[in-house]
Amino acid sequence: MPDPTKDFLGAGWKFPPRLNSRGQLELVQQEQDVEEAIRIILMTRKGERPMRPEFGSDLHTLVFAPNNPSTCGLARRFVREALARWEPRINVDEVIARPDPAHPERMLIEISYRTVTTNSERNLVFPFYVIPGEN
Repeated sequence: MPDPTKDFLGAGWKFPPRLNSRGQLELVQQEQDVEEAIRIILMTRKGERPMRPEFGSDLHTLVFAPNNPSTCGLARRFVREALARWEPRINVDEVIARPDPAHPERMLIEISYRTVTTNSERNLVFPFYVIPGEN
């Protein structure tokens, strides 16, 4: 008998889309589908999708901002807002954004979340690139 908690998490195209050895689109399922959906939400600029102009996040507005605590605070807010609106399969527990000490042009956004149906804890580190600035 199918597991209804796993069915809720669903399946979708692998991102970026690609074909398998049989020429079919590769698919991802359950937790991997949720993780890829999170990445798609954060990488999509609002207004980018003509049929759904509100979809996505405001992260792209920070590309030319300095990689400092203020920008990290905005990134945290933008991630929480976007995931609350567009990913109903998760509850976000914590978002931490910090400059990557090894790469001044990169901000590391750590997202801790739980899947709604299974209550399993998951983590995702989303690298976000900005123009290096004062810290």
